[in-house]
Amino acid sequence: MRLDVNLLDYVLIAIYFATVLAIGLAARKRISSSLDFFLAGRGLPAWITGLAFVSANLGAIEILGMAANGVQYGAMTVHYYWIGAVPAMVFLGIVMMPFYYRSKVRSVPEFLRRRFNGATQLLNAITFAVAQILIAGVNLYALALVMEALLGWPLPVSVVVSALIVLAYITLGGLSSAIYNEVLQFFVILAGLIPLTVLGLIKVGGFSGLADKVRQSTLGEGGLHTWAGTAGDNPMHAHWIGIVFGLGFVLSFGYWTTNFAEVQRALSARNTNAARLTPIIAAFPKLFIPLVTVLPGMIALVLFSGWGQEQEYNNAIPLLMRDLLPNGVLGVAVTGLLASFMAGMAANISGFNTVFTNDIWQSHLRPDRDDGYYLRVGRIATVAGVALGVGTAFIAAGYSNIMNYLQALFSFFNAPLFATFIVGLFWRRMTPWAGFWGLLAGTLAAFASYIAFKAGIVDFGTELNASFWGAGVAFVVDVIVSVAVTLVTTPKPAEELRGLVYGLNATDLEDDALAGDARWYRSPVLLGTGALVLAAVMYGVIL
Repeated sequence: MRLDVNLLDYVLIAIYFATVLAIGLAARKRISSSLDFFLAGRGLPAWITGLAFVSANLGAIEILGMAANGVQYGAMTVHYYWIGAVPAMVFLGIVMMPFYYRSKVRSVPEFLRRRFNGATQLLNAITFAVAQILIAGVNLYALALVMEALLGWPLPVSVVVSALIVLAYITLGGLSSAIYNEVLQFFVILAGLIPLTVLGLIKVGGFSGLADKVRQSTLGEGGLHTWAGTAGDNPMHAHWIGIVFGLGFVLSFGYWTTNFAEVQRALSARNTNAARLTPIIAAFPKLFIPLVTVLPGMIALVLFSGWGQEQEYNNAIPLLMRDLLPNGVLGVAVTGLLASFMAGMAANISGFNTVFTNDIWQSHLRPDRDDGYYLRVGRIATVAGVALGVGTAFIAAGYSNIMNYLQALFSFFNAPLFATFIVGLFWRRMTPWAGFWGLLAGTLAAFASYIAFKAGIVDFGTELNASFWGAGVAFVVDVIVSVAVTLVTTPKPAEELRGLVYGLNATDLEDDALAGDARWYRSPVLLGTGALVLAAVMYGVIL
């Protein structure tokens, strides 16, 4: 898959590296406290945090993984966006961000400590930190594999160079540097993927030509539909119940509403309304991302052969780059992959350093130190996080489709966390120890479900469907255990829950609205409803 890169392509890559480092140096001047380093001083406008929110998720994992899913499952992959992302992003903005932002917590685990207890905070902090290191490792492995195949860079060189660039700009400028780079990376990624998609469509004869060729492929007619066949046979072997409940509810809401790597972008916004708008603004580009991820995968399906045998699904985007892109455009596309890796890994590492410093080190190991001490710990944690990410990069090597691996991780860590959150948010009677034992039981149930599938005890058909059902099992077990423990333990007094549960507002909060927040185009409810309607319309096109 070696690409015919020339000097122009390498110049474009070098300019990009220089730019992200310059942004890191510029952001360093704004770092005077731990709040500046971990949450950008809570001073960013909604359009910046919104683009960073979607870019942080648009990593190499998503680009390579969703294209791989496009090859393996066809149009059904759009479920990850239109039911598996947008509704949860809107829910986060409208319902949950006011609780996060107005409580002034610095992280999701800190919210759990205030709602439940320190044990629940520590459990979530540890599982989150482990998950971020594993996912950062997947990002590293994915990019290094592509760079080795396309440019001939040895795998260790690709890993180390890319990791050092991310390490440099996050250590220098903290979350501000990560967010401003993510905005740049969003446009660089699109600049690389849009030409790839357009040239691919031309190659296969447009949308109608692609549809004809998919019908003749191994996917057949099912590769062109989203809901058709979900009560019986379909390429994903998924039932509509698993899609709606497992993906659309548990996995989706579990990821988007409780994953601190995403929520952190909204917490850096300048006021409550901007924080609420952050995921909703991100939902609109998210609706159209399948056009540059899933669609290229379907194009690769019909242009190349041997998928799942001598050809790995993860190679879809690299193969298209090799055969379709001229020099110059090729340099932009390679830079886009670099940008996607950096956006994804930066989100993982900035989330890791914040949670490790605030929720593990400060809360449980070294409390009551001065602010400068925790700022230094945060920078050290950044270095350690990148080093550990390099160490975990090769765990992903056993998966021909890295998105399968990623979804398994989400079912382990995000699905039970969402159950704890949603019950604790709307049921004030839920007790501190119910939060801990419910979260632990749900996490263990997700692992048990996955192990049963891998051991052949339970047949879910595909890895992805196993993740859907595993997430559902984790959610149900978490809820049952939470209710059972609540019935035999003591709840917190209502005064301690003000601002943390639905129906008990804090009495000492000041209005932080800014001029213009009342205008219709800054209404989270109106914009969120528009995103949901648009998702339904897009589903109507390819039912």
